[in-house]
Amino acid sequence: MALSLGDGGGVGGTRLRRHLESGSFAAGEYVKQLSQQSDGDRDLQEHRQRIQALSEETAQSLKRNVYQNYRQFIETAREISYLESEMYQLSHILTEQKGILESVTQALLLQANATDRDDRPATDPHANPFLPISVKEAAAANEEGRQRTLTTLLEKVEGCRDLLPESPGKYLVYNGDLVEYDADHMAQIQRVHAFLMNDCLLVAAWLPNRRGTYRYDALYPLDGLAVVNVKDNPPMKDMFKLLMFPESRIFQAENAKIKKEWLEVLEETKRNRALSEKRRLEQEAMPRAAPPPFEAANPFEEEEDKEEEPPPEEEKVDLSLEWIQELPEDLDVCIAQRDFEGSVDLLDKLSEYLVDKPLSQPVRELRAKVDERVRQLTDVLVFELSPDRSLRGGPRATRRAVSQLIRLGQSTKACELFLKNMAAAVHTAIRQLRIEGATLLYIHKLCHVFFTSLLETAREFETDFAGNNGCYSAFVVWARSAMRMFVDAFSKQVFDSKESLSTAAECVKVAKEHCKQLSDIGLDLTFIIHTLLVKDIKGALQSYKDIIIEATKHRNSEEMWRRMNLMTPEALGKLREEMRSCGVGNFDQYTGDDCWVNLSYTVVAFTKQTMAFLEEALKLYFPELHMVLLESLMEVILVAVQHVDYSLRCEQDPEKKAFVRQNASFLYETVLPVVEKRFEEGVGKPAKQLQDLRNASRLMRVNPESTTSVV
Repeated sequence: MALSLGDGGGVGGTRLRRHLESGSFAAGEYVKQLSQQSDGDRDLQEHRQRIQALSEETAQSLKRNVYQNYRQFIETAREISYLESEMYQLSHILTEQKGILESVTQALLLQANATDRDDRPATDPHANPFLPISVKEAAAANEEGRQRTLTTLLEKVEGCRDLLPESPGKYLVYNGDLVEYDADHMAQIQRVHAFLMNDCLLVAAWLPNRRGTYRYDALYPLDGLAVVNVKDNPPMKDMFKLLMFPESRIFQAENAKIKKEWLEVLEETKRNRALSEKRRLEQEAMPRAAPPPFEAANPFEEEEDKEEEPPPEEEKVDLSLEWIQELPEDLDVCIAQRDFEGSVDLLDKLSEYLVDKPLSQPVRELRAKVDERVRQLTDVLVFELSPDRSLRGGPRATRRAVSQLIRLGQSTKACELFLKNMAAAVHTAIRQLRIEGATLLYIHKLCHVFFTSLLETAREFETDFAGNNGCYSAFVVWARSAMRMFVDAFSKQVFDSKESLSTAAECVKVAKEHCKQLSDIGLDLTFIIHTLLVKDIKGALQSYKDIIIEATKHRNSEEMWRRMNLMTPEALGKLREEMRSCGVGNFDQYTGDDCWVNLSYTVVAFTKQTMAFLEEALKLYFPELHMVLLESLMEVILVAVQHVDYSLRCEQDPEKKAFVRQNASFLYETVLPVVEKRFEEGVGKPAKQLQDLRNASRLMRVNPESTTSVV
């Protein structure tokens, strides 16, 4: 097959695509033929580019097709869901209509038979006056036999005697062995034996070591049970699904015949149950005939009978309305379709209708049915708010379930579940943060994520629970626990990793600034973050204080009491700027000619380090740290003061002694007043201990004969 490498544009691309898509295409032969016909490396490169372009075009086309098919699949699945719901409702309606027609037919046949018996002459040899009694006896015997069979079978099921009390009307309809499969992975779970009674379905698991004996597994009322046929998909066949919202289970029958029998008998039993329940309600709603008056045999009691007033008749409640009759089923449909608002609207409508009605027996029975649906609806809403659900969407995603729980009178449970959901969301958001190399960058992200979530949660809580003031205390307790979670992550990154005091101060400052944003909604948690951070900040201050003291002691041990020579004017200018930033404004009077400074290196280094410590500590300051900061500052200052005092007492050289005195004057008259002033500005009140330390420093004495430092 001849190949043309020079074809360009759309014609060459189409021809190449057709060749590659042909069924007889062989890659080896194609490459061999291409190599023979090419004039050189350039032709091969051009052909390679065309194939690469065709590959990219094919990939884009596949992506578009996949996306289009995916959208069509979603739409088709949605339509199938709608059709399945409509078909289920239609099947239910047809089943009811069939049951009504059958009951009408049976009633007409019974009436015709009764008419024939009345018209038949008494001398008819076929007449049997005892036939009704025989029918009743046969029915009673049949029912007694079915109950005896039910009792015999249930004796083989462990743990169901207390859960399934005996009642006169309960009897066994159908039973058989089934195999249960997992609804998600279609893996076999266990062998079970199902007992279908006229009002419920009992599922019992096989006991492997005890043949013919079962263990109780579950009991489902037929009112809330739906049966769905599962299409055969080999090797998975002869299966059907039981829906008990929000739960569903899949069972496999032994063969197709038994599966068909299960589906038919389940539907028939459900239909009979619904019809009998409907007839019972109609009979109870019908007005009862008054009993015949009783004729008193004693003539002396006539006067008393005339004086007695008949008891007032109980007011009848009309429960024959169509929407009331269909209310339980409508609630089941709303719950199955996740129409929570519609369910609560129906419950509110019923409550408004029965608000001024007497509590008669039919009303109690209707209430019992509705209460069962309310429990199902509550369970579904609780499941919607469980932390195991998807945490995406933020606090607003829970508003629907929370509002319906509040309407159901479950505000306390709604509050508890809402806060648990938000706690799990905050915890997940913190865990998903990447720990960056720079601590301050990570703390910025951590504070943004946490305080933004807390602010959104507070606003959503205020919206959802606006009329439930009793829930606000629960929110404050939750906020404290959430703040503890934040502080744990904060301290682990800032304090446990031994960051510098300046970095820790910046991180704490960022956290305080974010915490102040909560005051916009009336929530002040500053005192909580102070309480949770006080231990770590104390440790950081004391650790940095020990570092300064050790460094100062080390410099003091090597002190020669010589002037500093900075060598260059630039270095001297830089030192002036540093001292000015520390608050020492008269530093020029301690500078000399040719870059000399009339202070020792030890005193200058101590000044810079102490002022830096004070500035960073003031960023961390809050009232609980007042004494810790003050005591740490005094310990640092005492190291320098005692060293200068000791040098004054021990130095014998007059020139060096004068230089030491000049350094002491700088320390007492310049550095200590600056420390006092800056401390008072940062704290808001003067520190009497620092004033006393400065005043007592000049009076400090050591043993004149001692040659060892006090420090």
